[in-house]
Amino acid sequence: MASPDTTGTQNILPGPTQQELDQAAEAARAYKQAISTLTTLTAHPPLHTYDPSLVSGNINPKSMLSAFLPSLQGQGPIGSLYRIIVKLHHHTLRRLSNGLGREGIGIGSRKRDEEMRVKAIKVMDLLQHSADLGSADAVYTLAKISLFPPTEHFVSDPAKAFNSFYAHASRTGNASSQAYVAFFYATGYHGIVPVDQAKAQLYYTFAANGGDKNAQMALGYRYWSGIGTLEDCHRAVVWYEAASEKAMAKFLSGPPGGRTLPQTSTRLTDLVGGIYGPGASVASTGLNTQRPAIKAGHARAAGETWEDVLEYYLFNADRGETDFAYRLGKIFYQGSIYASAGGIASGSEGVGAVPRNFAHARHYFLLIARQIWPRDPPNLQHVPPKEDHGPVGYAAASAAYLGRMYLRGEGVKADPAVARLWFERGAEHGDRECNNALGIMWRDGLIPGKKADQKNALAYFTAAATQELAEAQVNMGKYHYMRGELQFATNYFETAMRHGSPFEAYYYLGEIHSAQAASTGLHPHVVTGSCSMAVSFHKLAAERGVWDDDLVREAEISWMSGTDQGKETAILKWWIAAERGSEIAQNNLAYVLDQDKSILRLTRFSPMIPSNDTARLALTQWTRAAGQRNIDALVKVGDYYYHGLGVSADETEASRLEKAARYYQSAADTQLSALAMWNLGWMYENGVGVPQDFHLAKRHYDLALETNSEAYLPVTLSLGKLYLRSIWHTLMGGKDGLSIWGGDEEIQEHHEGAEEREIDGGPTEIEPDHGNSEDEHALPEEEDGLWYLGKARDEFHRRRGTHNPNQRGREEDPIQWARDRRNAENERDSDFGPEDYFEGAMRGGNREDEEMGDTMETVLLVALCVFISILLYVRARIVDRMRRDQQQQGGDGNQPPAANGGVFPPPGDPARNEWAILR
Repeated sequence: MASPDTTGTQNILPGPTQQELDQAAEAARAYKQAISTLTTLTAHPPLHTYDPSLVSGNINPKSMLSAFLPSLQGQGPIGSLYRIIVKLHHHTLRRLSNGLGREGIGIGSRKRDEEMRVKAIKVMDLLQHSADLGSADAVYTLAKISLFPPTEHFVSDPAKAFNSFYAHASRTGNASSQAYVAFFYATGYHGIVPVDQAKAQLYYTFAANGGDKNAQMALGYRYWSGIGTLEDCHRAVVWYEAASEKAMAKFLSGPPGGRTLPQTSTRLTDLVGGIYGPGASVASTGLNTQRPAIKAGHARAAGETWEDVLEYYLFNADRGETDFAYRLGKIFYQGSIYASAGGIASGSEGVGAVPRNFAHARHYFLLIARQIWPRDPPNLQHVPPKEDHGPVGYAAASAAYLGRMYLRGEGVKADPAVARLWFERGAEHGDRECNNALGIMWRDGLIPGKKADQKNALAYFTAAATQELAEAQVNMGKYHYMRGELQFATNYFETAMRHGSPFEAYYYLGEIHSAQAASTGLHPHVVTGSCSMAVSFHKLAAERGVWDDDLVREAEISWMSGTDQGKETAILKWWIAAERGSEIAQNNLAYVLDQDKSILRLTRFSPMIPSNDTARLALTQWTRAAGQRNIDALVKVGDYYYHGLGVSADETEASRLEKAARYYQSAADTQLSALAMWNLGWMYENGVGVPQDFHLAKRHYDLALETNSEAYLPVTLSLGKLYLRSIWHTLMGGKDGLSIWGGDEEIQEHHEGAEEREIDGGPTEIEPDHGNSEDEHALPEEEDGLWYLGKARDEFHRRRGTHNPNQRGREEDPIQWARDRRNAENERDSDFGPEDYFEGAMRGGNREDEEMGDTMETVLLVALCVFISILLYVRARIVDRMRRDQQQQGGDGNQPPAANGGVFPPPGDPARNEWAILR
């Protein structure tokens, strides 16, 4: 019998020992138990909550009794009384449950808090035990929890976080851990390691090459801004393009039409009217006043909450108001009070975030749509005939949302057949969202029983694009881009970008400009410009596509918690996002650290006395935000140099003031910041940082008033003082003083001679930042109300009863719209009585009687004035006659003298008569 072959057995590596297997099993068990306990600790309510009693639980109120009893959800006094009773009932029950519960009266709350702390200790102990046994996942999780405590029961430990990230990166080469190690070296957070930009650049490079999207963004920003390395636009394009490609791949991995975009982040300064407050900040003047964040700030300042807004919308929607029901459906669908411009696919604004609820959105959309299409055909493949039962504007728009929900499986089971049914219903009435959705279905082959048809898709896309729908214009641009027709594609993408496309248009424009920047046959200036444009577009696309790691939004929520730990976590997340190039994060971080209004001086993050290190960090972030077209931040940098905050102690005062003047000049050159112009005028008037020049001072004061009419008072006072100083300067023998009697010609001549003396060589000019607003300038109010572009078309559709809510190019302010509706109802009810009783039959009123009443009232007032004047005249004549009679009687001397009357005039004295008359 042949012996078994034993050749090569000496080269076989020995397998793991039993002890190693036991350790691995124990590590896995401890890690699994830690994650399970952590899940129970973090199972808290949604981040944004509101009164649950605002939403009725019964979304199908119809029953057999509805045929005999009055509608409790409709109009009329009975329905109003019912809703008030239900509201009071919910409030009473909630207050009783909160007040009489164990937590409400203090029983068990301390015990529960202690239990949570014990569980937090258990989680950290299990993770540490698993990490000691060699679990790489436990090491990474331990680092994340130490850096970002998930609840208040965990303790922040940045030192442990750094050591764990460093160990995990060294052991596994994990890109995410390398990115966090790079952040510690780039910022010196908590002094754990000294700032070392070379090591930060090295670790960011390792992480970016390892495929970490956040590290790619950080590395692209560093190459673009020259942080820790030389500026290199082409390398910045490479890394930003890699990051935006990952974002686009994530977007396309979602349902038809792409993933729902994350809600936009919010600048804290916008909620208070800008860095310098309302009127003084560029962020809250001009067209920027129409941005949702500014509107939300005004609403919060007025004491309005999103709960109040939803309650008002729900009250009117349940009364049968179609426009309220449609807007309420939009709010529940998009999860925000404010929708982004550009259509459904453009997402919504994070500043108005409310809980997203597809069930309630579908309920309200169906309420509207069923008024036109009461039932669905039994054969969904059969195209229903066109129906005409009345106004269909809101019904067609609601059909677009219903079809989108069935196409994407949002709140319902995905059903392309039902989606096509709703889209075709809306498309028959010209709804642009329905046309675009049908184009997507034909392009991607989603029509049941049909193959993909590019010709049909193109026809639908064209119909929607001509109605200025941004997503349809993007789809048209993609069609031409795939065919290599870059000029047509560029036109469509740029048009879509102007109409509010927040993601895809930027990505494809970045791809087009990136290809041009890589071309060798173009002029160097063209290549440089294309490179800059490519960086900008890819950066915007990468920053919007943050489904997995939206640190800016998370930081905003942590900050709003109001706790010290929440604020410190928010600052850390803003800081990390700022290193990745987020302008909003840089603005927010600088704002909360600002030495003028620091909120952190009483927390352990910042000392009691303002620190120059904190000021230096704030100045760094203001400067970086200013480099990304934040005009108010540019002015703020000038303020820091003027006051000497955060600047080097070795810098002379003259150099510091000169830099301040240069930053003010850069902000003034944008023709947007009246504050920067006023600051420059003051510096020229006093010769601070610039040569003293009264003419240039007056010029900048005048420009400030032209830029912002709200600067009238400070500019007027400054000009008055300037003229007085100029007169005194001239009397004392000075030259080049202002002439009070001189005309504009003299001033203009001096300006032309002084152009060469203006500040040059300052910071790079910042482009005007118009935000997301593309509103038209308001026109004067006429007899028929405030006119706007497109009002004639809207009035025409309203008269025909076919108003389409999607026809307007920009989104209305839901809060202001509700205010206008409420004021109109109050005015109507004050004239004619509540509509619960008149049901609109008397809504027109009798305006002729009202005008006649006004005329009669005026006539009566005039007659009354005339009558009173006659009475006064007659009284004066009577008093004069009585005075003459008394004088005649006194002249006869027949009356005896009176006794001592003190200061009262004796009888016969003419003054006695005047005294009596006065009495």
